[in-house]
Amino acid sequence: MNPEDITTVKSLLSQPQKIAIIPHKNPDGDAMGAALAVYAFLKDKGHEANVISPNDYPKFLKWMPGNDDVVNFERENQKAQQLLQEANLIFTLDFNDLSRVGQMETALKEASADFIMIDHHQQPGDYAKVTYSDVSMSSTCEMVYNFIDFLGETDNITKAIATNLYTGIMTDTGSFKYRSTSSKTHRVVAELIDKGAENMEIHQHVFDTNSPSRLHLLGVALSNMVILSEYRTAYITLTQDELDAHDYKKGDTEGFVNYGLTLENIVFALIFIENREEGIIKISLRSVGDFSVNEFARAHFNGGGHTNAAGGRSDLSMDETVARFQEILTNYKSELNP
Repeated sequence: MNPEDITTVKSLLSQPQKIAIIPHKNPDGDAMGAALAVYAFLKDKGHEANVISPNDYPKFLKWMPGNDDVVNFERENQKAQQLLQEANLIFTLDFNDLSRVGQMETALKEASADFIMIDHHQQPGDYAKVTYSDVSMSSTCEMVYNFIDFLGETDNITKAIATNLYTGIMTDTGSFKYRSTSSKTHRVVAELIDKGAENMEIHQHVFDTNSPSRLHLLGVALSNMVILSEYRTAYITLTQDELDAHDYKKGDTEGFVNYGLTLENIVFALIFIENREEGIIKISLRSVGDFSVNEFARAHFNGGGHTNAAGGRSDLSMDETVARFQEILTNYKSELNP
């Protein structure tokens, strides 16, 4: 953040405000960690703050401090709409375009509040009064720590704030193994542990709470994996029928896409997941090295994200989507085999 933006934020927060805090649709650990950390920080400063999630999120995140206060826009629409209308200030966290909030987009565009955006994805929009955007950051949660630091308030980071920030950094860095994990990231994490984040317990909450049905679904996913050695690529498909047969719950497929990258000589991995209710195939893309899944998703599957982690979607059937992907892939053979 530049000095002018820091001064603006300090001015906006100098008096008690009604503040709405918004993560993206289908929020992950980084989005909810950032939202709940900002919520706790603002509440402690005397503001009337509320986290409004566009929709539901995985059970493995619902232990986080402040979770019980989250307003679900889909389930509590009237309350959420009123909070957005009354807000003087709106934080948007872990996304940079209002289209990323699904059905909440219209309500945000109609809001009279000033916006503060904190995000680490590429190509940010220009809707916010203050935009803190840095694509080199490991996570939005690391940026929220920096945001608090810019305000000179790190001494006020409580255990709840530290726990939420640690969770977001841990999940968005693949437990600190992705390229975006810097020495600064580790120093921030060390500070959060010193301020009360219990790293072992957080890891257990997020990663060690499998149900038998989820493990069985993982078995199906792995049996469906297709390896395209010529393109150093592996992909997984999961149909709606397969999800239904294994009592699928939101978040159950989290991390499945990464199994492809554990294979020797594979640098590009995807998972195609059918969502019959929305009429789409949801696509998660991962890579190692210099192959940009962000550019691939933006060019072909209405998506985007980061160089090594992105998402997309297809309105075609599963078979048609996979066939189209395989056809597109032929144009990337040289990039995947440098």
